[in-house]
Amino acid sequence: MGLDQLIIKCKKNDAQAQSQIYKLFSSKLFSLCLKYSKNYAEAQDNLQDAFVTIFQKMDQFSHKGSLEGWMKRITINTALQRYRSVGVFDIVHEDQIEDAEVEIDDDEVSLDFLLGIIQELPDRYRLVFNLYVLDDYSHQEIAEMLDISTGTSKSNLARARMILKDKIEHHKMRVNSQSL
Repeated sequence: MGLDQLIIKCKKNDAQAQSQIYKLFSSKLFSLCLKYSKNYAEAQDNLQDAFVTIFQKMDQFSHKGSLEGWMKRITINTALQRYRSVGVFDIVHEDQIEDAEVEIDDDEVSLDFLLGIIQELPDRYRLVFNLYVLDDYSHQEIAEMLDISTGTSKSNLARARMILKDKIEHHKMRVNSQSL
């Protein structure tokens, strides 16, 4: 059965079609949830909530763009919804922002290590870092999604980069001292 047929059946609340959509997209969407969650359990909750929303709103999918892109947007919004009401963001003026570039040498830092330290970032920094760096949203878009100013988005990105830079440098020093 093709994807278009599955979508039609999902719009009619067909459980088998929903199960197939879940099987097709759950691993990709779970990876997305991990980026925006504090831990594995929260990512699982976000994935479940996202699929509930996806299936409730399936009749709103208009075939403009890909189903996967539409589902990713719902998944990101579902994960971000947990943080909107908590107020995890500090208001910062743009003149207080210092930007730090993070240099990553693939030979010295593994992808698992990098993903781990990103996940350890405080919520406000992790969310902005993921949206800006990994998902290519602009600061204006992030500000609208998280109900913060663009300056706050820029500040949180700069602070995330500083933390990551420090952790990477510390890791490199530890690896280099072990190899001596």
